[in-house]
Amino acid sequence: MITQKMKYALKALLVLADEAAREAPDPLTIEQIARRSGTPKRFLEHILLEVRNAGVIASTRGRSGGYSLIKKPSEISISELLRTIDGPIAPLPCLSRRAYQRCEDCSDEATCRIRKVFAEVFWSYLLIIESLTLADMLRSDAAMTQVMGA
Repeated sequence: MITQKMKYALKALLVLADEAAREAPDPLTIEQIARRSGTPKRFLEHILLEVRNAGVIASTRGRSGGYSLIKKPSEISISELLRTIDGPIAPLPCLSRRAYQRCEDCSDEATCRIRKVFAEVFWSYLLIIESLTLADMLRSDAAMTQVMGA
């Protein structure tokens, strides 16, 4: 399961992407992002700092300052965002690419039946999640709007 923190990050990025798609986009303040995304402001500050440090958004100081996307939605990887916000996404530490750890109770990874089954599921999940970008979420939102409006 993704955490509530990750959901807030995605909601904030969707708001920033919607703003970036406007003809004359403006940086959005935390208050504006919180209001448009339905996210509590007190959580958003820390989340936006993490996303900014990951190089996805920029912050501008001053009277007309705020946050804005610095990458195109098609360049914002959902799996990278997941790892940034929630940490490793593997179901077992011995399957993680970036945070690999041998399971303490495992005598032989090569013959571990638990690892083998979860590896198959995880690799299928990875194929999908690694291909998703923020642009996919924006497209699914637009498709849903068409279906609901039709």
